[in-house]
Amino acid sequence: LSFFLFLVNGLMTLGFAGARQQTELCNESLMLEKLPACGRSFEEMMKKVDSKKWCNLTEFIMYYDNFTQCTEREANNASCFWPNPLAEGFITGIHKQFFSNCTSEKVHWEDPPDEILITLILIPVMLTCAMITLVVWCSKRSDIL
Repeated sequence: LSFFLFLVNGLMTLGFAGARQQTELCNESLMLEKLPACGRSFEEMMKKVDSKKWCNLTEFIMYYDNFTQCTEREANNASCFWPNPLAEGFITGIHKQFFSNCTSEKVHWEDPPDEILITLILIPVMLTCAMITLVVWCSKRSDIL
C-alpha cells in the first residue's frame, strides 16, 4: 500500500494530468506574493471598459485572458500547479470585485400552447402504438416472411 501511495504521489508531483513536470515543491508564499500584480494589471485594463459593460464578456475577453495567463504563469514560476486552491481563491476575489453584479437573469418558463403540447404528447404515443401493432402483425405472419 505504501508503494502505491508513493507511486500516486510521484505521478501527481510530476504532473500526471498533462501539466509540466515539477520537481520542486510549490512555493505558495511566492505565488501569493506575485498574484496581486496580475490583479492590478487586470484592474488597470478593466478601467478601459465602461463599468456598465463589465457583464458583457466580449467587451473584456482579451483582458481576462491576459489575467488568466498571468495567474497561470506566476503559479508555474512558483512551482505550483494551476489552478490550485490558493490561485482559485485569488481569482474568486477578482470575480467578486468586478462581476458580483453579473447574476444571470432567471428565465421564466412557460408551457407551450395547448395545441402544441397535445401534438407533442400524441405523436410519440401514436408512433408507439403503430410500432407495437406492426411488430404484433409481423410476428403473426412470420410464415410468410
